[in-house]
Amino acid sequence: MTDPRALLNEFGIKAIGKSRYPAASETRAIGTVRRIIKLHGIDHARDMLTILADTSNNRASLEAEVFGAVSDILRACQKWYEEDPSKFLDVFDKCPIGELQAVAHDLRGFVPLRSALAGLIYERVWRAYGPRSIQPDLLDDRRRA
Repeated sequence: MTDPRALLNEFGIKAIGKSRYPAASETRAIGTVRRIIKLHGIDHARDMLTILADTSNNRASLEAEVFGAVSDILRACQKWYEEDPSKFLDVFDKCPIGELQAVAHDLRGFVPLRSALAGLIYERVWRAYGPRSIQPDLLDDRRRA
């Protein structure tokens, strides 16, 4: 098994101790990365980190719940990721992970944060790949004028 710190270093992410608050490109979630590698393999963990490290504004949200949620989305949507990785990464470029994380945080104590965050992210991915990706709903509140 690959050391999670070495994998994080490949993406310019610094592993820090739990006593510090992480800055952008820093994480305290080394154990989460280790579990993802153990459960799903190094290639899956590398894809998950690619999605977070190589997309806009997501380097400030490198926390356990985010790693877990993105790993879940990647497993659920593996076909879409493999068919067109650039489109998948583009969806994450437009996905405000930090903002969605704050929304999910409001549900703390009611539902697991990882699950809530995964649902919020999946909604964005589904809009890009699902049945409405070709013809969006005219009453959608996210449509562009």
